[in-house]
Amino acid sequence: MREETATSSRKREHLQICCEQPVEAGDAGFQDVRLVHNALPECDMDAIETKTRFLGATLDSPLFIAAMTGGHPDTLEVNQRLARAAERYNLGMGVGSQRAALEKPELEGSFTIVREEAPHAFLCANLGIIQLRDHGIEWAERAVEMIDAQAIAIHVNSLQEAIQPEGDHNAEGCIEALRNLCREFSYPVIVKETGSGISAGTARVIRGAGASAIDIGGYGGTSWAKIERLRASGPELADLGDAFLSWGIPTVVSLHEVRTAGGPIIATGGLRSGIDIAKAVALGADLGGMALPLLKPAMESDDALSLAIEAMHRELRVAMFLTGSRSIADLRHARTYITGLTRQMIENSE
Repeated sequence: MREETATSSRKREHLQICCEQPVEAGDAGFQDVRLVHNALPECDMDAIETKTRFLGATLDSPLFIAAMTGGHPDTLEVNQRLARAAERYNLGMGVGSQRAALEKPELEGSFTIVREEAPHAFLCANLGIIQLRDHGIEWAERAVEMIDAQAIAIHVNSLQEAIQPEGDHNAEGCIEALRNLCREFSYPVIVKETGSGISAGTARVIRGAGASAIDIGGYGGTSWAKIERLRASGPELADLGDAFLSWGIPTVVSLHEVRTAGGPIIATGGLRSGIDIAKAVALGADLGGMALPLLKPAMESDDALSLAIEAMHRELRVAMFLTGSRSIADLRHARTYITGLTRQMIENSE
């Protein structure tokens, strides 16, 4: 039971660090992206349609509430508020890793509250690929059943595992576990990075294994190297965290690479505004995921969270108007300029 307690405690510690300390690192690349302005947009901004489709679901916006938390009693209220927002605005939502509740069923309440508060929302369950390898499809099925999800995200977090004191350093057998899940599972499988990005080669492996979608989780937002560095109990792990603060593929670069493999994409990692969501869609993403920008208002109140979401939606609509995009389908064809280091990295990847 000691491991179960440690998993739950770690979830609360991660949440506290994210809310109280600076946990972002690097540049996701969105500052190097400009949407091309259309001086004659020929559309009515008040009639712009932000609805979109993802894995069979119709959502009112491409804003996706990315996986954040759960697995500790103190996380229940945050998930409750996020779920209410997902229901109110008809947004997709992912929950944090369900490992703690799978190990200790009495912790399920911090996850089941999500479906209770969002009976109609598109929800993604969440399981680590190491846990999938070690426990098989049964855990994936339990994770989906726990929140009555429409899909499951299998998260990959090799950097965090390498630095985390409790981390699993053996990644052998994960691709085969993913392949087995995609072959036998009756729900869509999303493979999700957690802050280091996904390359074109890895994206092809993921798609080849049968995954329905990819969440790129690029570098440039919340840094798990930084979080684990802040958790480190000794100088060796702290130094290791510092050494890998700049490790990963920036989100915009990863998006460019992953789209070559085809299939639906969620762009997460450093998106901080509705303009960033518009840029991500124009660059090939289906949804733009956010965690940290929504976590802090969710810790405050329902009203604060609603204000944050509505501000992002206003920015998205204005960006669509100024590119002459009447719909998300139009926005996918909006032109962009890419400059700076982001452009250099993209050119070197081709």
